Amino acid sequence: MGRPWRSTGPGEERLLRVRVRRPGSGVEGVPEPTGGAGAYSLIDSRKWANVRIVQTASDFESMLRGVALRVTRPRVAVLTAVHDHPHADTDSIIGVVRADLGEVSHQTVYDVLRALTVAGLLRRIQPTGSVARYESRVGDNHHHLLCRSCGAIVDVDCAVGLTPCLTASDDHGFAIDEAEVIYWGLCPSCLTSPSS
Repeated sequence: MGRPWRSTGPGEERLLRVRVRRPGSGVEGVPEPTGGAGAYSLIDSRKWANVRIVQTASDFESMLRGVALRVTRPRVAVLTAVHDHPHADTDSIIGVVRADLGEVSHQTVYDVLRALTVAGLLRRIQPTGSVARYESRVGDNHHHLLCRSCGAIVDVDCAVGLTPCLTASDDHGFAIDEAEVIYWGLCPSCLTSPSS
């Protein structure tokens, strides 16, 4: 089983993060990607810093329809679980979904996570030595801080400019559209803990 995730407490607002849509996907209010067919434009995550939206089931249904996925109870439940519990591992997501829907198979949740990740509604991260984790913050260039002691994961915006990490010293002919940087250390709680 993976390390524990930290949930958003009651009454706390969550930030909405959106992935720039594929050409012709019909997601209203999101600009067309630039750079050719199937390309994605990255959104500067700082632009979204003040957008506070609490998602509802109908929001999740619209998101699914916007990427041409059929609306099903497991898909809505998984989207809800990941939005409510950022950076959760698969076992934690299964537990939340089962609490919501009752019995649902591991395979169903794995299939839904894969479909939502491919559709761009979720992002899968797997830090070295850790199980895969999922987040709903997609479409921007952000990174992660990981605590070596307790496993807490925190989103971190890119340090400078819109996409400085996407400028490799030598791109070897690749069209780079994403960079993954993971910062490792100890969180404030573990730093003050006597056992650290």
